[in-house]
Amino acid sequence: MTKLEVCCYGVDCAITAEQAGADRIELCAAPKEGGLTPSFGSLKMARELVAIPVHPIVRPRGGDFCYSASEFSAMKSDVAAIRDLGFPGVVVGMLDEDAHIDMARMRQIMTLCGEMAVTFHRAFDLCHSPKRSLQELTDLGVARILTSGQQQSAESGIALLKELTHSSEGPIIMAGAGVRLSNLQKFLDVGIAELHSSASRLVASPMRYRKAGVSMCSDTETDEFSRYCVDGDVVEAMKGIINMNSVRVA
Repeated sequence: MTKLEVCCYGVDCAITAEQAGADRIELCAAPKEGGLTPSFGSLKMARELVAIPVHPIVRPRGGDFCYSASEFSAMKSDVAAIRDLGFPGVVVGMLDEDAHIDMARMRQIMTLCGEMAVTFHRAFDLCHSPKRSLQELTDLGVARILTSGQQQSAESGIALLKELTHSSEGPIIMAGAGVRLSNLQKFLDVGIAELHSSASRLVASPMRYRKAGVSMCSDTETDEFSRYCVDGDVVEAMKGIINMNSVRVA
């Protein structure tokens, strides 16, 4: 059956996703950066409070995926900490200056991961050659690749997603970026094995007093009194469609 991974920016969202039927959680911080490494406190709480598999992302900053020596050192420390906390998987990825998989560094990461399942994240969507990268990630032994099919949204990249799914001899191809309730069936119809969605809604801050003219963000137009949270009803509805599809196929 197709699995649904929900991207969660906090432990509360992870609990909501689990209760609604998600199969797995990608745990992140910093949604406006596209997901960064969660804090140690969040990692510990996730291990204590969430029963389904949680795969934290290891990403030291936003932007590209070509990292300095100090950034890579921090990533290795984070991977080791996540492994030692007992997580079943981790989400990570890095490229070299020519937008190929940084094989030397990824080999080090794979060794550090031990028994953890490794998801290579959407750095794949910035790589120079998706077919070459698929083979390299197969050789490395990664469990899955999170990708939009090298397009801004997975729906736009569905042709490459289908091609990668049917040609992969190792990693599971997981479609992500703009996967939502309204287009879910399109991915099921082409045989995508795993789907990644934020399944979110905008939630207003509970604060009654709001200081005008002071922002904590460099983008002063950002609304800091609202944030996106996982919508349990959406997760439940997505899982319902997936379950019905599996019955129809069977």
